[in-house]
Amino acid sequence: MSRITLERHGKQYSAQGDRPVSLAIPMHFNGPQPNHFGAPRAHAEPLSSGAFTGDVRQGGSVNCDQMQVIPHCQGTHTECVGHLCEERIAIADILPGSLFLARLISVEPVRADASSDHLGQGHLADDLIISEALLTKAIAHFPGDADALVIRTQPNHPDKINRQYVGESPAAYLSQAAADYLVRIGIQHVVVDIPSLDRAHDHGLLAAHRAFWGMPAGSKRASDAARPNATITELAWITDALEDGWYLLDIQLPAWISDAAPSRPLLYRVLI
Repeated sequence: MSRITLERHGKQYSAQGDRPVSLAIPMHFNGPQPNHFGAPRAHAEPLSSGAFTGDVRQGGSVNCDQMQVIPHCQGTHTECVGHLCEERIAIADILPGSLFLARLISVEPVRADASSDHLGQGHLADDLIISEALLTKAIAHFPGDADALVIRTQPNHPDKINRQYVGESPAAYLSQAAADYLVRIGIQHVVVDIPSLDRAHDHGLLAAHRAFWGMPAGSKRASDAARPNATITELAWITDALEDGWYLLDIQLPAWISDAAPSRPLLYRVLI
């Protein structure tokens, strides 16, 4: 049995290195896939150049596809503060690769009017939110500090794998108070199974994103971000086979010079 070990603040955490569980939704370019914000579908087709075709089924010597993908809208992706900045900041530079100590928690979002969290312009009473109280209660079951948090929303229907998120508020989202709470407890990397930390249509405020990166309202400068190395992973699929608790998290992604990239978060259960 291979074993991986993370040393953090003088304490060692071990996991079986050959048994990761991927939280990434597989990208079926021409098949079922999730979608957010009315984006075009991710698409792939064989490269065609002169007499060459990149499809063995069509007589080509090799398979060679050209692909069109919008990471923010079409599947599991990880984004950095460059999502909100005039500067072009690459997620591959922000997150070159590492293991993080992570908690996995499950929460059932509540109606906005059932929470004491303040919600600003554009939020409706029947929106579903992940509140500070929900996070506080779930995290209390696993005391201690961590670098990362994985949030699974309930009910956890398998149709999340290809759900079409349509409308002004098609999924739960974090209140600003919830995002502020994650900052206070030192979470640098958050993984969620919703399409965005924020309401789909929130007048461009992106309050939860801004709170998590420590960016003032309206700012578009990376230098204003108090937490420029924090990352957000959205549209993950967190199977019910994973129990709430402690894990090592490895966020794998390509070396894209972009604020976001398709990603493959891997969880390794910490050995007790």
